[in-house]
Amino acid sequence: MKNSLRIAFLAAVAWSQAFSAQFKIAPDLIGRDPSATVDVIVQFKHAPTERHHQKVHALGGRHKAGLEMVNGGLYALPAAALQALADDPDVAYVSPDRPVRGMLDFANSTVGADIARTYGFDGAGVGVAVIDSGVNNVWDLMVGSSASNSRIVYNESFVAGNKRTSDDYGHGTHVAGILAGNANSSSAAYDTHTFRGIAPRANLISLRVLDLNGAGTDSAVIAAIQRAIALKSQYNIRVINLSLGRPVFESYTQDPLCQAVEQAWKAGIVVVVAAGNSGRDNSAGTAGYATISAPGNDPYVITVGAMKTNGTAARADDTVASYSSKGPALLDHVVKPDLVAPGNRVISLMAGKSTLQAKSSVNLLPYSYYMSTGSAANSIDYFRLSGTSMATPMVSGAAALLLQKDPSLTPDTVKARLMKSAAKSFPAYSTATDPTSGQIYTSQYDLFTVGAGYLDIWAALNSTDTVGSGLSAVSPTAMLDPVTGNVYVGNLAPGATTAVWGTNALWGSTAVWGTSVFVGGANALWGSTAVWGTTAVWGTGGTQGYTAVWGTNALWGSNSSDASSLNAATSLSSPESLNIAIYGDK
Repeated sequence: MKNSLRIAFLAAVAWSQAFSAQFKIAPDLIGRDPSATVDVIVQFKHAPTERHHQKVHALGGRHKAGLEMVNGGLYALPAAALQALADDPDVAYVSPDRPVRGMLDFANSTVGADIARTYGFDGAGVGVAVIDSGVNNVWDLMVGSSASNSRIVYNESFVAGNKRTSDDYGHGTHVAGILAGNANSSSAAYDTHTFRGIAPRANLISLRVLDLNGAGTDSAVIAAIQRAIALKSQYNIRVINLSLGRPVFESYTQDPLCQAVEQAWKAGIVVVVAAGNSGRDNSAGTAGYATISAPGNDPYVITVGAMKTNGTAARADDTVASYSSKGPALLDHVVKPDLVAPGNRVISLMAGKSTLQAKSSVNLLPYSYYMSTGSAANSIDYFRLSGTSMATPMVSGAAALLLQKDPSLTPDTVKARLMKSAAKSFPAYSTATDPTSGQIYTSQYDLFTVGAGYLDIWAALNSTDTVGSGLSAVSPTAMLDPVTGNVYVGNLAPGATTAVWGTNALWGSTAVWGTSVFVGGANALWGSTAVWGTTAVWGTGGTQGYTAVWGTNALWGSNSSDASSLNAATSLSSPESLNIAIYGDK
């Protein structure tokens, strides 16, 4: 076993080094029809000038849009010219303009937002950029109970050929309600349930990147992130919510989407991203491990998995949603998700006449659920959706509350406080049944499934921990020891200085991730304690994904040696693919 693990590990290292050194073309561009024209994002080694555009033009290409924040641009180019473009010494990396998809009554109390609100923490004055399918001007997003003064302070569409900013898909409005709805439509005297968001007085900056089918592109998301950075001072944008994603095709150090979110983070904006909904996917033999979506695989951002409240406000009976994607991140093995929050069957705002409203009939909510009038009609204000897309705005709202309390906080301190204060009491295992197929899924509560724990807003607001100058809260990397066969946590992202999750008592491993994910709980994160493997706390029998991720038949093993073959098997559709959005877990 140890010898085979060593061979697999060395094969992984050799493949990664060869790919990085010899190829500047993304793996999903290889094999394209030479006669076809492809839209590509070209990242240059320096900010592109007219000279760079002319060089691409000479190869038959056309400059479509500037993506300056990643030192790049969007170009239409004959596939036959891709190699010549990659051979240019000014070019750092070429990738396709990939498609991305859009991945409260009990949940609000579960994470402690109701307690925070009684102390005046409601997100007032904080701007949150919702990069999604647009956000409709509904009553719950107004200032107070006004019907004319909206908290959506800026609207723009980046959807190609469609400058309408309204939410035709219905995803962004639902996300915005979880984040910042003020319950105007569910707080009358005859309402028995109230659907209020985490930060009900936050301002929203709606940047539309998804069309009426929930589809978008890398270039649209990057352009929206650029706009959020440009508008940061004008609208006090401190948080970006990205309830969307796509598969991982290369290292986050090359992925233009990941590079864009890093630029936002370094500009002082907290970036919160959905983990993805592929936790049930065993098509690559990983039991759902290594299925984190991009850009949630980036170590800077806060990546969020989904929990189920199971219909109560108490946290004790909550369980992880079986569809919530699990780490470590593909290729780079970044430890993800960072934490989890409620995301299953969450009630939030409905965008009238939207695609999701039309397709989610079983998710419609009768008025009788929250009104004492006895009406059997379906609500035109609220409905249910499930997914890590719904968990993400819970954390974005929490970040807004922390920044309202102390505007001087850096993104690293916000991330560190949310992770360290997260609740860490979980069962060892739980099961969920798919209501359609009857299939049973077993979830294991390790740091690749629930991260640092369950969002606890009140605990985070009471934290005084600070990430000092020169420190970083980048998520660590899981590393295989080919001799012992164990997986350890350590390492730093390129460009980061010293990690906050160090050996000191304040940020030690047991404080951030809890003792259950480490064998010798008191040992330091950078020490010899294994988190996964033959002598780890979960053991070889209990660790469903260990052999798949690190063994000889694994992601890096003899039967699957590259990322493209995995992604061919696990092609990610919308995080709100209807079987999940409508039904969720039992």
